[in-house]
Amino acid sequence: MTSTKTASDYSSAAVGWAGFAGVMLIMVGVFDFIQGLVALVNDEFYVVGQEWVFQFDITTWGWIKLLTGVILVLSGIGIFSGNVLARTVGVVIAGLAAIVNFAWLPYYPIWSIIVIAACVAVIWALTAHGRDIAM
Repeated sequence: MTSTKTASDYSSAAVGWAGFAGVMLIMVGVFDFIQGLVALVNDEFYVVGQEWVFQFDITTWGWIKLLTGVILVLSGIGIFSGNVLARTVGVVIAGLAAIVNFAWLPYYPIWSIIVIAACVAVIWALTAHGRDIAM
């Protein structure tokens, strides 16, 4: 006997947090994409204030941010389908985006901290309710 759940069987909080995570993934992805595009178009826009361990060429950072942005947007769109795989990819890519933005700290420190906090919120939103999320 299989049970099918109706829309009223799902936690409204879980659905709300999944929607939040999807929107935040798309927003952070678009922002990362724009940052990557700026880094590719204008190498002198970003200036490093201090010497850090993760010193890549700005063009390299541009490609990293561009690729991360595209994956974040696609993952955010996938969240709205209610797909478990999209949620899993969302958690993994949000973690990766947090790590990338930690390494990006020398270039845009305050923005990087904001994005890291958003990524942590997305990870919490996608993992807190587990199976309750279905949109």
